[in-house]
Amino acid sequence: MTSPLRAPGGFPVVGIIGGGQLARMCAGPAAELGITLSVLAEAPDASAALVIPSAPVGAHTDTEAVLAFARECDVVTFDHEQVPTDVLGALAAAGVVMHPTPEALVFAQDKLAMRDRLSALGIPCPRWVAARTADDVTSFGDEVGWPVVAKTPRGGYDGKGVRVIGSADELTDWLERAASEDSPLLLEEKVAFTRELAVLLARSPSGQAAAWPVVETVQTDSICTEVIAPAAGLDPELAARATEAGLRIAGELGVTGVLAVELFELPGGEFVVNELAMRPHNSGHWSMDGAVTGQFEQHLRAVLDLPLGSPRPRQRWTVMGNILGGEHADLYPAYRHVMARDPEVKVHLYGKGVRPGRKIGHVNVSGDDLADLRERARHAADYIEGAISE
Repeated sequence: MTSPLRAPGGFPVVGIIGGGQLARMCAGPAAELGITLSVLAEAPDASAALVIPSAPVGAHTDTEAVLAFARECDVVTFDHEQVPTDVLGALAAAGVVMHPTPEALVFAQDKLAMRDRLSALGIPCPRWVAARTADDVTSFGDEVGWPVVAKTPRGGYDGKGVRVIGSADELTDWLERAASEDSPLLLEEKVAFTRELAVLLARSPSGQAAAWPVVETVQTDSICTEVIAPAAGLDPELAARATEAGLRIAGELGVTGVLAVELFELPGGEFVVNELAMRPHNSGHWSMDGAVTGQFEQHLRAVLDLPLGSPRPRQRWTVMGNILGGEHADLYPAYRHVMARDPEVKVHLYGKGVRPGRKIGHVNVSGDDLADLRERARHAADYIEGAISE
């Protein structure tokens, strides 16, 4: 495996396992910070491999490939949370510095472990139970009310690994698999929420932490399509309590790097925690253009234990619109049109092949008129996707 070229002056090499768009969007901030990135990519044309010169190809499940990659880096972090436990253990045994650590990362990898730990800390969560049998499912549904939400504890994202069920019969295949793997399912009450929020923060190994404003995330078919920063009309007291909960989670779990805490806002000024992600997150893409320090720069600062930057918004509002794959593979003409139509819109494309429903980029736009910003962000994203033609 070829060693990454080190910058002169003693600057470190940060290794990222996984070559997706999150790793890709670290490239610009890394160059500005003067550090070198190296990415263990799934393929030569992976999103990050297209823009990061040091991008050896290897699977995150291949212990030897991951170890060989990590030996060339000063610190290792992650584009995703799917690195197997045995691979993380081999890295730890070899003395590799990882942020987040495996001890913290497990709470983003395993939803049952997360629910158990947060409940022990007194963090508000939906009512939940670990279920192994149809009787467990029926008992829980009868207790909290149908329908209920069933989740596979590991591997789910963007609505995958999640079912809303009205009876245990709808989980027969999952329960059979859970029994064969001796791994229970997570059941949660279906929360009647008013909207979805996210707290995004970063924490360094020395314990410094910084949080961006609480944002609203808008979901379409279980995929985030829009983020409003900050969340409009949010009670300042609720925002403070949610941020405090996020900071407490980071500290108690020993999180290092960026942490996203996804929340449900409830009627009456309360909230419950839905999910955790220990990496840069879709809910923080707005910060690339809308905050003094974007989440990708902040993540690199945090994993290197550098002083953290200011998370302060640059303007009153920033709206992020996700671009999803449509029917048109040729994005460049639409990209040019959007840039010409609205020069204040920032377009970020990920270098990924177009597939319907796949996240292939996002747009950011900032200003004082929220309704106008939402319309402009949606128009730009829809035009590039091909959902509209004018």
